[in-house]
Amino acid sequence: MDTSEDGRLIRAPRSWFQARVRTATILCASAALAAAAIPASAQSPRAVSAPAEPLVVVDCFSQSQVRPEEYLLACGDGNNRLVGLKWDTWGPKTATAKGTDMVNDCVPYCAAGRFRSYPVTVTLSSPEPWPGHPDVDRFTTIRLLYTDTAPAPVPKDVTYKLVY
Repeated sequence: MDTSEDGRLIRAPRSWFQARVRTATILCASAALAAAAIPASAQSPRAVSAPAEPLVVVDCFSQSQVRPEEYLLACGDGNNRLVGLKWDTWGPKTATAKGTDMVNDCVPYCAAGRFRSYPVTVTLSSPEPWPGHPDVDRFTTIRLLYTDTAPAPVPKDVTYKLVY
């Protein structure tokens, strides 16, 4: 524990991961505040002839990403994150990357658990229009194919629906 200039106790983040989640949350909130401060008349409307936005994947903070290096899978508790993603393809129907799935083993419980790494091939698919974002499609399915072992009790080949 540290103390601030006025003598209050400041609790340091418990881990590198928690610090990253806290930083991402603060940055997203700051960006939202900055966007809200721009008057509607100052924002430029999308031209009718402008090309459509690229296909995106939407993260836990409702932010669009193209070829992200990291992707949080467990939005509620942060206990599962894809890292070191290297994208082989990012096409109109699918996107494929290789990387590492960092999963908290939650032994003896999640707050005291250790993050374990699992090599994985990631495939994004099933693009659909992103509600509230005209001309933007987002991937709605993620497939994880573990190239070595998978975290118990997850199968080596698993597909999830992306609901963000």
